[in-house]
Amino acid sequence: MRRPWVVGVSGASGTPYAAAVLRGLLDAGAAVDLVVSRAARLTILDETGAPFRDAHWKDDLAGWLGRDLSADNVVHWPSGDLAAGPSSGSYPVRGMVVVPASTASCAGIAIGLSKDLLQRAAEVNLKERRPVVVVPRETPVTRSHLEHLIALHDAGAVVLPASPGFYGAGGGASAAQLIDFVAGKVLDALGVDHSLFRRWSGELGADR
Repeated sequence: MRRPWVVGVSGASGTPYAAAVLRGLLDAGAAVDLVVSRAARLTILDETGAPFRDAHWKDDLAGWLGRDLSADNVVHWPSGDLAAGPSSGSYPVRGMVVVPASTASCAGIAIGLSKDLLQRAAEVNLKERRPVVVVPRETPVTRSHLEHLIALHDAGAVVLPASPGFYGAGGGASAAQLIDFVAGKVLDALGVDHSLFRRWSGELGADR
């Protein structure tokens, strides 16, 4: 039985994090169900210059990720399709990651708003007690945002802010290295093997 990871991409800045997580899951041979919010399409266009269209999603996704998807097990669900597979708890999935997670998506998931498929799928995975990872990128944060993140934590989600570590590369780290660090932490939270960053060895300067 196919049991994918659901990846929800919201409209927050930080779509390179989503691309890195998607590439990491596909590199690991995982099946992926992708949900891209309406706001995220605008952010992807702004940050990459690439469109993301329902009718041409596979070509657009291949261009965004910079890879041939012919051997990858990936399905796209339009964000407005509330009858899609991931909207139901009986649809078999492993869990879900929302990356990046906007303040609006965090709030909607926390209060069970289900205004689109991304929010509905996350709520379903929480109620089914499956792994859910949300990756907020907003800074600074308001009290209401913190309250929503606490509510997500209490509901069983892993709240994993996009906060890269610098050990290994230090101050000379490239943007790609910092992005991969966050993506690797997401994959760690999902229990998916990867080699996106050098792990701490317990010895200062060992990786330099």
